[in-house]
Amino acid sequence: MLTLPKRLRTYCLYRRRLLGEIARIAARTVTAAIRTLTGERDLAVGIVACLQTHGSRANGHPHLHLLVIDGGFRPDGTFVSWSVHETARLTEAFRRVVLRLFVRLDLFDEDQAAGMRTWPHSGFHVHTAVWVPEDDRAFATRLARYCARNPIALERLTYDRTAKAVTYRSDKSDGPPATVAAPRLAPRLAPTEAARRWAALLQQIFEVNPLACPSCHGAMRIVAFITQTSVIDQILAHLRTRASREAHTGARSPPIDAGLRELGTVTGPTAVRRVPDHSLSTAHDAPLPSGAVRRARPSHRRVRSVPAGFGPRP
Repeated sequence: MLTLPKRLRTYCLYRRRLLGEIARIAARTVTAAIRTLTGERDLAVGIVACLQTHGSRANGHPHLHLLVIDGGFRPDGTFVSWSVHETARLTEAFRRVVLRLFVRLDLFDEDQAAGMRTWPHSGFHVHTAVWVPEDDRAFATRLARYCARNPIALERLTYDRTAKAVTYRSDKSDGPPATVAAPRLAPRLAPTEAARRWAALLQQIFEVNPLACPSCHGAMRIVAFITQTSVIDQILAHLRTRASREAHTGARSPPIDAGLRELGTVTGPTAVRRVPDHSLSTAHDAPLPSGAVRRARPSHRRVRSVPAGFGPRP
């Protein structure tokens, strides 16, 4: 287990990617330590890293759990054991690489990192006291489950009805319990200020108020939370069926007869009118002199359909 000083834990609480970076450099540091102590530069070391952000009292405590094999494998498959464990050197190496990471990410400057390297009790710690025997698969499974455990254990929760408080006991016998007041349930769930702002933004974009009833335009309120998958599927299927039925049974405009098109008569919601082509020369329409003959020309008139109520009637 690798722990961080309290000064650095706050950065990890609000920068979750930082924990991933710390886990990667921790794995590289352990790998380099094993290669250095065994004298094998090409060893392949197996490591499983688990990130945890909580302590034994469900408090904020980001730290790392590493499941590391006791040695490494050469390129030819030969296993080399890690016989000497120097926790102090490993802790110092871990402290240096983490401080360099904080300087590289502009979370610390060089002076702050140099100052923390002079602390006699730096807050960095590497714990290597837990060993798993080679043939004890059950213990290895329990250890892996512990590394990936949930922040809250139900068997350590108690509720005091008189004081209306919840007590969470530590997994250590000497650890103090954490007691918090039980939250009171509001009699009515009203939209919060964040929800109202969200609704206002949607109304500006889509011109629809999501918190207003589409029928009476009154304010809607939450009446139930539906979490059952089967009930949700039934509601969605009903809404899809009703929407499909309404789409198929909608009113359609009557067809327009060819004769009405020639007359330009208004029928139903659609009006048809003849529009002259103004691109023709007006000299064609001038009166002919006596005895002259004009050649017949094809009709250049065209028909355009416009919705009823738009534009002048023919």
